[in-house]
Amino acid sequence: MAEVRAGVDALDADLAKLLGQRFAYMRAAARIKPERHLVRDEARKAQVIANAQRAAREANWPEDIAAQLWEVLVEASIAYELAAFDARADQPA
Repeated sequence: MAEVRAGVDALDADLAKLLGQRFAYMRAAARIKPERHLVRDEARKAQVIANAQRAAREANWPEDIAAQLWEVLVEASIAYELAAFDARADQPA
C-alpha cells in the first residue's frame, strides 16, 4: 500500500505542476483579451469539457468523472482569469 500511496503522491505533484502551467495560460489570456466579458466563453467551456471526456475515454477512465472535474477546473480558471483581468484593469496606464 505504501508504494501505491507514493505513486499517487508523485502523480499529484505532477498534476499540481501542470495545473500551475494551465493557470499561467489563464494569466496570459487575461492580458490578451481586450474586454472583460470575453473571459467567459460558454462554447469554449463546452469544447474543453468534451476534450477532457474524450481524453478520459481514450485513457480508460470514466468520462463522467472527467466532465465533473473539468467543470470545476474551468469555472475556477474563469474566476482566476477574471481576477487577473480586473487586476490588470486596476493598474495605471
